[in-house]
Amino acid sequence: MIFLYYEDLMQWKGYLFLDNIVEPGTNSLRISIHRASISSKGEDVSFDENTFNDVHPIEIDKTLPVIHLEFDTYVAYSVFDESFHFVNQEDDFLGNSVRLFTKSTYLDFISKGTIALDIYSYKELFHYQIVCLDHIIDIVSFDKPTILSS
Repeated sequence: MIFLYYEDLMQWKGYLFLDNIVEPGTNSLRISIHRASISSKGEDVSFDENTFNDVHPIEIDKTLPVIHLEFDTYVAYSVFDESFHFVNQEDDFLGNSVRLFTKSTYLDFISKGTIALDIYSYKELFHYQIVCLDHIIDIVSFDKPTILSS
């Protein structure tokens, strides 16, 4: 296993696929993701009466290790179908496919809709987001995730 930092993942510019999301223990979370790339091999794709020539699919890059993000605790997480997710223009974040929000309506929603800040008023809540092809994963936690690569 290779340990990484969340900030390192935020710099990566590429495509991701969700592999697995599981709660390995009470209120803990593990998200496993694959990095992907555009295939060098093109193919023709037909859609309705149209044919698109030399289309290059996005595929999991099996030469790269799976990345596991492990949160010891979380306040909330949600998984959206990417087709229905939108970027709120009022939100501010750092990163690319892996993000850390400095301001977000989701974080406001969790802060106002839970007693997390009443219980841990001395801690700061963080909003993490992983933008995958097909899925958008939002996590709100007091803790930074541990990042493992295998």
